[in-house]
Amino acid sequence: MFLLYEYDIFWVFLIISSVIPILAFLISGVLAPLSKEPEKLSSYESGIEPMGDAWVQFRIRYYMFALVFVVFDVETVFLYPWAMSFDVLGVSVFIEALIFVLILIVGLVYAWRKGALEWS
Repeated sequence: MFLLYEYDIFWVFLIISSVIPILAFLISGVLAPLSKEPEKLSSYESGIEPMGDAWVQFRIRYYMFALVFVVFDVETVFLYPWAMSFDVLGVSVFIEALIFVLILIVGLVYAWRKGALEWS
């Protein structure tokens, strides 16, 4: 049997964290000026008159580097708790973590061989 009163603090936190952004959007919508002048609608480029279109296509290399960074950053998040409790978990968890790291290394070598990490 679930005891729902144990989750009261969760529901309070959920309601408060949902109401604050909604209030922020409503208040900014009420207080914001409504003028739609051409100067207000133009893109801002550090005080310089904008040249060309505001939509510029980025090279895929930026996204590849970001994706590799995120993968290895998440790896660190997963391995840190394991490293902190290594002495309690035993050899089987060490082998699982080793397989996890090896899979990531294989992915890194694959990306390296494909040239995804080259900045030329």
